[in-house]
Amino acid sequence: MTITELIARINELAKKSRETGLTDSERTEQAELRHRYIDHIKIQVKAQLDCIEVVDDEKDCKCGCHSHH
Repeated sequence: MTITELIARINELAKKSRETGLTDSERTEQAELRHRYIDHIKIQVKAQLDCIEVVDDEKDCKCGCHSHH
């Protein structure tokens, strides 16, 4: 299941939940799909954070915030 399909199914279940309610199996499916979606987001955030490179150029900074008193 692609992330687009996952989101579509989560939305379908949310709509059904508001309109008529969910069966026990649908509530279980909804919880599982939400968990998978959150795991997907965590992976994306970690990948973005892993690409960050911290550059510390205090000596060239002219803002004055790096001076130690």
